[in-house]
Amino acid sequence: NMRYLKLKRIIDFLFSMICIIVLMPLFLFLIFVIKIDSKGPVLFKQMRVGVNKNTFSILKFRTMRIDAPRDTPTHLFSNSQSYITRVGKILRRTSLDELPQLWNILIGQMSFVGPRPALWNQYDLIVERDKYGVNSIWPGLTGWAQVNGRDELSIETKARFDGEYVKNMGLIMDLKCCFKTFKKVLKGDGFVEGHKRNLASK
Repeated sequence: NMRYLKLKRIIDFLFSMICIIVLMPLFLFLIFVIKIDSKGPVLFKQMRVGVNKNTFSILKFRTMRIDAPRDTPTHLFSNSQSYITRVGKILRRTSLDELPQLWNILIGQMSFVGPRPALWNQYDLIVERDKYGVNSIWPGLTGWAQVNGRDELSIETKARFDGEYVKNMGLIMDLKCCFKTFKKVLKGDGFVEGHKRNLASK
């Protein structure tokens, strides 16, 4: 696994650089529509848990009003729809709000595939992931838990899927995650907004 982690970092660096260059017109367009849609910064920064439980600021395109709660998973909001902007609804549904994380990947804070980085205060998820060695690898833009349920999963199930990824980590596993991610995003599967499901708190 150590040899693959080194290869994985090289792939992440090169591919994220290519994606940032190729997608620059899309970045500029999204920056423009976010600015004209609502007040506030274009980017949203949030403290997340990275490799070896070191914290870092994850980057996203801002999809909510600036008065929205900062450190609560959105699917646990009781009234999330009142905070999400018009452009934000589209960005979240299509996962385009995650694109700025290409920068997190480029500078070595994240990988394209790995466990989704927990919020700094999601202590139950962090502790559960410790059981499977999940916190010792780079968090990802997408991951095995993401393609097997996303927001619908309980903490225990999410950590178990992340553990399966660590155990089977390799090029084939990463390609499988990427392929399933594209299918999930296109279908909008596993996406829970607001208080429709509160499984993550179990």
